[in-house]
Amino acid sequence: MHMNDTIVALATAPGVGAIAVIRLSGTESIRIAATCFDGKDLLTQKTHTIHFGNIKDGDEIVDEVLISLFKNPNSFTKEDSVEISCHGSQYIINRILQLMIKQGARLAMPGEFTQRAYLNGRFDLAQAEAVADLIASENESSHAAALNQMRGGISKEIKALREKLVHFASMIELELDFSEEDVEFASREELKELIKGIDQVLVKLIDSFQLGNVIKNGVPVVIVGKPNAGKSTLLNALLEEEKAIVSDIAGTTRDTIEDEINIGGVKFRFIDTAGLRETTDQIEAIGVARAEQKMTEASLIMYLFDLSTEGLDIILDQEQKLIEKGKPYILVGNKRDKVESEPTELLENEHYISIAAKQEVGVIELKNMIFAKSQMSNFKTGNVVVTNARHHQSLINTQNALHDVVRGIDNQITNDFLAQDIRHSLYYLGEITGEISTDDLLDNIFSKFCIGK
Repeated sequence: MHMNDTIVALATAPGVGAIAVIRLSGTESIRIAATCFDGKDLLTQKTHTIHFGNIKDGDEIVDEVLISLFKNPNSFTKEDSVEISCHGSQYIINRILQLMIKQGARLAMPGEFTQRAYLNGRFDLAQAEAVADLIASENESSHAAALNQMRGGISKEIKALREKLVHFASMIELELDFSEEDVEFASREELKELIKGIDQVLVKLIDSFQLGNVIKNGVPVVIVGKPNAGKSTLLNALLEEEKAIVSDIAGTTRDTIEDEINIGGVKFRFIDTAGLRETTDQIEAIGVARAEQKMTEASLIMYLFDLSTEGLDIILDQEQKLIEKGKPYILVGNKRDKVESEPTELLENEHYISIAAKQEVGVIELKNMIFAKSQMSNFKTGNVVVTNARHHQSLINTQNALHDVVRGIDNQITNDFLAQDIRHSLYYLGEITGEISTDDLLDNIFSKFCIGK
């Protein structure tokens, strides 16, 4: 990658639309756009201004456009930047891109605009990664988590931890310079207390990854029960579409079926599974095994049963199995329209709700219960939540390195080894925000972005 190049790419989604936006960034971006623009002289215009005119290829008018100017350092990349708003014809887009390239620009690599913003100090690496998460957010909770990170939520936490450690690291490094005089500039007990405090913050951040992963990828909810309990009917009712095949024949669903819906601003992934029963059918048996596997992976289990046919002892026995799995669960009694009354033991159970899936009765109440049982209501917009697996691993590495520091103090290891362990912890913290980075790491991160961002 050459930072001196002027880059160009389509910034809006590909495909036919009313308008499209083509973005340029680099020292030559305004000059390149000006050579093809029939309108005001862009080279003499102020930053953050918009200009109407034509993009021309020689004497041929390609399109009427609006051109927005952003002069360094007041742009996304902190470079001179231009955004061309044209009509959303793929032909027009390609013609304008070809013209920009002909005048000296090159096509941008995936994520190169954001990478330049990071390299030019617009924000740190954690904030840059949040840009991709913000673009990919599909619901209120994932949007809030990404926006918090992009505004520096986790970066502020990491910066505060690093500053505290850097002070002690410098004191211990200073002791190395006076090793022959046997002086102590950094109190070992104070260092242990500091690490204890930092460890508490790290534990909070590391533990938040489970919630962050769910926010980013959706809460996995598995629907289990015996064949013909109405699992596929319930899935269709939750999704409000005919996603799963519904039949009176037991064992229709032989594999897992998944789809997503938004409840309370949170994405939930519902998984319909094969009916739980003993079977000699080899294919159905594989489906049952997959159902068992999905239960171990789920954040919430819904056990669906037919109120008109399933006995209370069987239901309570199944509930005990769910309790042993240690996961939140809901007992869902289906076909309540076919029974005159429901067992008192179930009505008094806080995990129980009854519905009539075919008639879509009680489905809204069930959705509310799903949201409550998922505990996603605990997530607040301002919370710092780790959603990135790379950050999670770096935090774990930091914690392990700090534990090494404490063990070193207790074992009275020499200052050079103690300083090395502190350097390790600072290194891992620096990986998160990009204070410590490599070209390979940056290429790997930004290659996952869309082109034009």
